[in-house]
Amino acid sequence: MSTASPTLPVTDLRSAIARLQTFADEYIETDVTVDPEAELSGVYRHVGAAGTVQRPTRRGPAMMFNSIKGHPDFRVLIGLLCSRQRVARLLDVPAQALGQHLLQAVQHAVAPRLIEDAQPACQQVVHRAEDPGFDLRRLLPAPTNTPEDAGPYFTMGLAYAADPETGAHDVTIHRLCVQGKDEISMYFVPGRHLDQFRIKAEQAGKALPITISIGVDPAIEIATCFEPPTTPLGFDELSIAGGLRGKAVELVRAVSVDARAIAHAEVVIEGELVPDYRVKEDQNTGTGKAMPEFPGYTGEAKPAVPVIKVKAVPHRHQPILQTCIGSSDEHTNLAGIPTEASILGMTEKALPGFVLNVHCPSPGTGKYMAVLQVRKRSANDEGRQRQAALLAFAAFSELKHVFLVDEDVDPFDLSDVIWAMTTRYQADVDTIMIPGVRCHPLDPSQDPAFSPSIRGHGISCKTIYDCTVPFDLKDRFQRSRFMDVDVARFVPGFRD
Repeated sequence: MSTASPTLPVTDLRSAIARLQTFADEYIETDVTVDPEAELSGVYRHVGAAGTVQRPTRRGPAMMFNSIKGHPDFRVLIGLLCSRQRVARLLDVPAQALGQHLLQAVQHAVAPRLIEDAQPACQQVVHRAEDPGFDLRRLLPAPTNTPEDAGPYFTMGLAYAADPETGAHDVTIHRLCVQGKDEISMYFVPGRHLDQFRIKAEQAGKALPITISIGVDPAIEIATCFEPPTTPLGFDELSIAGGLRGKAVELVRAVSVDARAIAHAEVVIEGELVPDYRVKEDQNTGTGKAMPEFPGYTGEAKPAVPVIKVKAVPHRHQPILQTCIGSSDEHTNLAGIPTEASILGMTEKALPGFVLNVHCPSPGTGKYMAVLQVRKRSANDEGRQRQAALLAFAAFSELKHVFLVDEDVDPFDLSDVIWAMTTRYQADVDTIMIPGVRCHPLDPSQDPAFSPSIRGHGISCKTIYDCTVPFDLKDRFQRSRFMDVDVARFVPGFRD
């Protein structure tokens, strides 16, 4: 894989864009005015969203909209991480080595550091809630993905807050809907660490100070999406981004609340999660829908979600608002690559050298499906492939299906995986079902209405598909071997 010039290091969103511009196929711009209300996402659905988005769609370049209806001072970027190759180019590693690369960053984490800069990049312009005419809806071009969304959403906002008891920090991406001139609702999937911080503060009758950083170094966005057990409660995922870049992520003090923000962010929203205050997520539209989520369906609007009371919005000069489509490949990469690293870490500790690689592909949403490539080195390794699958389920609770393949099958080529399933799998002996296990609430099939075997919403039957050859039969399953040749002699410039 070709890489960009080493003279263009990636340190923030703007340098990431500059990196992509060194490639012919990774970035495009348009000066045509676009409406952030459904039209912007409608355009990108065709240009490059891919993932579980409604067809027709395709995997394409990141796209910058330079003219946003109603917001002349902003540009909007979408699809920055919408291809695995693009992520690899931004992190300077081969696409198939991303999982191992992220695992190394976890093992060599670098804690973030607070800087005392008189005017950090993210605070070049500051809007305060008490300013006359302050209104989030007019200030920031938060898009709606579809005409039936509950409202405008920030989909690439990195929420950062501290445990009110211990001071430990956590950063995650959440569903953030603009509800009014200074209010944003925040949906938490049960168990998220920031929600634990919010609950602690609420039980003490206190607000939780929080910042939302938008438009940062993509290494931070990827690192943010790690989950337990790799990152237990109290583990600051920004330290993984530090490990990826080999230097600490720089933070600054918020201008209006007792919290910290990412210093080079394009936009920061500062506020407080208000105790004992909830709103209906679709209170302004009544659609019953929230926004498109990663499984490819629009999530239901929640009847009562916590609220951030916004205190200030600092941003850069000529800011870029970054967004994504929830069901695009951008989510697959954000969720799936850290999952690959987590599974590799767990299996390597228990079964050293056995699992060669892991892929969480787009059709599996980055969360629900993993392909594990294993190497059986002796008869004693027979059966360990299924143990590896069980470890994967333990490492990532939202995982639903695991496919096991041999070392001669490319886990990143789903055609090759299905070939292995066709020729190395018998359903009656190679399907292992584990019913009644908690999984993920956004999968609509995980509901008693879908199957009477499911006791409650979010419970699933987890399944292992063992598409590996039994060790004692490996000599009967050798792929046809071709001559190694220098293809470039015949097709100049050819690359595999």
